[in-house]
Amino acid sequence: MTIENGIKVLAGSMVLLSVVLTQFVHPNFIWLTVFVGANLLQSAFTGICPAVFFLKILGCKAETDK
Repeated sequence: MTIENGIKVLAGSMVLLSVVLTQFVHPNFIWLTVFVGANLLQSAFTGICPAVFFLKILGCKAETDK
């Protein structure tokens, strides 16, 4: 899996998880969705995504590293 795909999988999973937690556990879990969205926006403008660090540790490669 590439880092680019890993980011999409991670962000989508976190959004879905936060929706489920908001519905069944506590309404304040909606803030997890807000955090994920804000992180995606800031990474689009700055080019820096904290999740990339962890995905590299897990062995994901950039698309340009193929």
